[in-house]
Amino acid sequence: MVERQARAGRLGHPRVHLRETASTNTLARELAMRGAVHGTLVSAARQTEGRGRQGRRWSAPAGSALLCSLVVRDPGPLLPLATGVAVAEVCGEQATVKWPNDVLLAGRKVAGILVEGRPQERWAVVGIGLNAAVRLEELPPELRARAGTLGLDASELEPLLERLLERLERWLAAADQEVLDALRGRDALLGQPVSWDGGSGHGSGVDHAGRLIVRRADGSTVALDAGEVHLGAPAPR
Repeated sequence: MVERQARAGRLGHPRVHLRETASTNTLARELAMRGAVHGTLVSAARQTEGRGRQGRRWSAPAGSALLCSLVVRDPGPLLPLATGVAVAEVCGEQATVKWPNDVLLAGRKVAGILVEGRPQERWAVVGIGLNAAVRLEELPPELRARAGTLGLDASELEPLLERLLERLERWLAAADQEVLDALRGRDALLGQPVSWDGGSGHGSGVDHAGRLIVRRADGSTVALDAGEVHLGAPAPR
């Protein structure tokens, strides 16, 4: 079990807030490479080139979502999972984490997390997109069936950001075992059919290293440490 040491720099300070930017992660990465301190926050009301995993775009109407990226110095190995737990907590008791980077409400994606960085330089950037005040009818048609929202008012975005930073502060400093226990309590894939590029099976929790354990039809198990996992059985070919 590894206990994280408190680092200088409060999350969210300093902060760069923009009315519009291409990508908060891109800007945060640039700041990190130029020496930005731990906790530096980049936020925006609108992104024109917001990114998710696998090169997907993150889309939300201006002023309706939390769009932010944090510079994290000396990140722990469970950073993506700790972030998922923090985001799920601000989304409510019913929120679950779809390993490794999505937060769901009632099976719909309400938040996405994108972690990028340079381990050799001991920094990472944590990008979070959270549909706080999004109206689903305003989303592109292809997203409406699977996207979720907290249903808040736009005026509640800043208080929500404050709560999120507080939760991130707590979970980024937590011991690995505590993060894993919290994640297991919100595991959206546990016992569910899952598929990935290479196989399929049923989610069987996460191991001590934060890898997803999948039990295949023949009873064998595989530990996934990267890549994208789809909830549900693979489509027939």
